[in-house]
Amino acid sequence: MKKLILLCLLFVFSCATDAPEGKTEAEILYKEAQQLVEDGSYILALEKLNKLRSEHPYSFYATPAELLQADIFFLQESYVEAAASYLLFRDLHPRHDKADYVIYKIAESYYLQIPDTYDRDLNSALEAIKYYDEILQKYPSSEYAKDTQVKIDYCRNMLRQKERYIADFYFKTKVYEAARYRYLEIIKAINEEGLRKHSMVRAVESSLKMKDYEGCVKFSEEFVRYVTGKDKESIEGNKSECAKELAKSNKG
Repeated sequence: MKKLILLCLLFVFSCATDAPEGKTEAEILYKEAQQLVEDGSYILALEKLNKLRSEHPYSFYATPAELLQADIFFLQESYVEAAASYLLFRDLHPRHDKADYVIYKIAESYYLQIPDTYDRDLNSALEAIKYYDEILQKYPSSEYAKDTQVKIDYCRNMLRQKERYIADFYFKTKVYEAARYRYLEIIKAINEEGLRKHSMVRAVESSLKMKDYEGCVKFSEEFVRYVTGKDKESIEGNKSECAKELAKSNKG
């Protein structure tokens, strides 16, 4: 019995020595939350932070508690909640000394929501680009700017593929007017050579399918200088066919 009591006392003593110290209850709560995060006990850590913020809203530790809460959501892979929390923190503390970190985490929270395939909603990619660009513009020397361009390039590639997917879908389903509109928008907005050439060929072919022979000839003459090989042959072939149809209509 004495041994059991001694063991219990030793356990209590060891726990007491491990407990964080602080000058105020708010400081203790914050440090306890930090310890719990390190241990992976995120739910308990959030409880500590909620208590800190509700009971000590004007404490020095109320602000870092807000940021730690956002970090916990991120660690839990709750990226929607993380993005919202980081954005709220930024709105409330626009001049915080960790502003570059906060913007980076907003970008990361959106980046990690990007689906694996481009045939799904890619709004998160647009948001990620927006905040990664902000890091590069405002904090180019920040440690968080190092890999942002690579991630921006990835996001933009996904968006390019999405645009092609949508245009090709309209083309395959014979909605040629919508397909041509999409292909022309790709040509205007995207610099990737392969995608531009594909769009030029399809824009001309869509015009032919729509029986817009004037548009077909116009786009053929505009685009043929940018393509080679089979793409050039395709555009020239469609132009010839459209020119014949125009000649027929003029005779009529």
